Amino acid sequence: MISRRNALFAALAGFSAGVAPSLANAKTSWVAQFDTDKDGTVDLAEAKNAAGATFDRLDTDKDGTLTIKELQGRLSRKEFAAGDPDHDKTLSKDEYLAIVERRFKAADPDNDGTISEVEFRTPAGRALLRLLH
Repeated sequence: MISRRNALFAALAGFSAGVAPSLANAKTSWVAQFDTDKDGTVDLAEAKNAAGATFDRLDTDKDGTLTIKELQGRLSRKEFAAGDPDHDKTLSKDEYLAIVERRFKAADPDNDGTISEVEFRTPAGRALLRLLH
C-alpha cells in the first residue's frame, strides 16, 4: 500500500516533469531570438531586421502600410500620431522603423549601441520588444 506522502511525491514528480519543458520555453532569451551575429547582444540593424519582418507580418492587406488596427496595440494612439509625420493615418515601413530606432535608443541607456538581455527587461526594452515580435 502506498502512503499519502509517497502518492503526493509521485504526483508532484509527474506534474513537474510535464511542466519543466514549458517553463524552459517561457524563459527564452530575447537576445538569442534577434541576435543574428551571435555576439550576445542586439544591435540596431538586428532590431530593425526583426521589426521589418514584424511589419510585413502585420501588414495583412499588403498595402505597404500599417493602420492602428493592424498594429494590434503595439503603439498607443498618441505614439502612432507622433510616428505619422505625414498624418495619413498609416505608418509606412520607414516610419515604423523610425519609431523602432527611437525605442532602441531609449532602451540603450549606456549608449553602447546594443541591447542586452537585462536592457530588454526594462520598461523601455519591453516597449521595443512590442515592435520586434
